[in-house]
Amino acid sequence: MADRRRFLAASLAATAMGTLSSAAGAAPAKLSGRARPRVVSTWDFGVAANQAAWQVIGKGGTVLDAVEAGARVPEADPKNHSVGRAGYPDRDGRLTLDASIMDGNGDCGAVAAIEHIAHPISVARRVMEKTPHVLLVGDGALQFALEQGFAKEDLLTPDSEQAWREWLKKSEYKPSANSENETYGKGKPGDAHNHDTLGLLAVDAQGRLAGACTTSGMAWKLHGRVGDSPIIGAGLYVDNEVGGATSTGVGEEVIRTAGSFLVVELMRQGRSPQQACEEAVRRIVRKRMKAAKDLQVGFLALNRQGEVGAYAIQKGFTYAVCDAGKQDALFDAASTM
Repeated sequence: MADRRRFLAASLAATAMGTLSSAAGAAPAKLSGRARPRVVSTWDFGVAANQAAWQVIGKGGTVLDAVEAGARVPEADPKNHSVGRAGYPDRDGRLTLDASIMDGNGDCGAVAAIEHIAHPISVARRVMEKTPHVLLVGDGALQFALEQGFAKEDLLTPDSEQAWREWLKKSEYKPSANSENETYGKGKPGDAHNHDTLGLLAVDAQGRLAGACTTSGMAWKLHGRVGDSPIIGAGLYVDNEVGGATSTGVGEEVIRTAGSFLVVELMRQGRSPQQACEEAVRRIVRKRMKAAKDLQVGFLALNRQGEVGAYAIQKGFTYAVCDAGKQDALFDAASTM
């Protein structure tokens, strides 16, 4: 263990000094550099989300329609304990959901800590299109959703409730890196300190972009905790002039750096999506070196040419890519260690 600690410390120090080469984060050889249209998303369960989004684009739908349709897939998946109706609850046993959606023209909407609504991504879109606001939270978000005709449901599944009751026996809170994949569909009550996110980005043949982000947040969180996913500029940011970015992992660390906005602005300055993701991750590591060895943050980016980038603090972050060449591609993101 001592050797491993020294290795992690050395790796983080090297990253903080900027000594890791850009080549370490190069896109997989199987992924063509540019493709429009293209859909990308976080984690293994992003494959199904991408395919749903791709169907919309193939039928002539907008990229905004596409990302909403894609995000609704994991929200409805009973095997997904980090997004939607099967998500793990907070420490009080209440399932609260967060989501945001953004068009490349700057229109955006979000909901946070909403309960009893199966598809928060669709409520977020209604916030964008039907109100002068960007973000509604808690009871106000629920009230708005009901006024818009969304059905009120009891979303906490038996598996998620069982996992919560097992957790209560010790009530230990320690999020684990990459639990999105480790717990997906495995149903292991009590051993999953699960968090977080489906982030999805799409670009059409004309270079128009949109993005969506949806989550049940960290399992066993304090009631009322909100992470980066519904915060425009943190968990999601999209700009038709440049590209889009989304994040996954410990949302507090992403909020501290306005992470997705940072990635897009780095692309605006001339970085490739890969270079922008790497620089954003390294900034977090430099500022949070002591904590970084125990947490995961990853960024996924797509520019208006269809180029993709992804990078994370730790190994294990996966991302899915869908385009005309292949609709179920899945890649391991490069990382600082």
